[in-house]
Amino acid sequence: MKILVVEDEKELRESIATLLKEENYLVEAAGDFNSAQDKLDIHVYDCVLLDINLPGGNGLDLLRELKQVNKETGIIILSARGSLDDKVTGLELGADDYLPKPFHMAELNARIKSLIRRKTLGGHHSIEISNLVIDVDQRTVAIDGQQITLNKKEFEILMYLATNKNRLVNKSAIAAHVWGDYIDEANSFDFIYSQIKNLRKKLKDANAGVEIQAVYGVGYKLIEG
Repeated sequence: MKILVVEDEKELRESIATLLKEENYLVEAAGDFNSAQDKLDIHVYDCVLLDINLPGGNGLDLLRELKQVNKETGIIILSARGSLDDKVTGLELGADDYLPKPFHMAELNARIKSLIRRKTLGGHHSIEISNLVIDVDQRTVAIDGQQITLNKKEFEILMYLATNKNRLVNKSAIAAHVWGDYIDEANSFDFIYSQIKNLRKKLKDANAGVEIQAVYGVGYKLIEG
């Protein structure tokens, strides 16, 4: 799962990013309005943690713009403002939750997990396709009740394909979702081919009832085999 932290306070931004990385999320961060806007223009996120007071602009304007182009992204407003008007405005614009500062990291983590379950899993903790079960909270994958071992990237690719079951996902979308800002360091899609090759082998060896179908030159989709 991919999360963007938009927070101008450096220490808090880094603390949140550290926590989320420990939870195995793919995390990107922005400390001002313009850098956040640039990231939102390029990437799609499962969740955005959004401060209202930002250098260069207002977080509510980012919220308004984001909801116009992508209604599926979950948004949690993080703000020191105590005004009821700000909370109501944020929720009316499409925010999914509002967490006033200061807050405990454990509560933030719990709210993110709850939001992701509501937005992508219909409130459930797992994805089940044929004999494949992906436990999102525990980050485990089982086939016929037997766990298989995936590395972090393999898990993220499988999750992304599973939440887009039977839909063709192009290579650029997979790369941007799983590698985020680090995609610029790659000069080809060889790293995707390698991860998917290994993932397909693991699924096949475990007799999974799903397979990753390649559409030459375009991308991949997860189908029931």
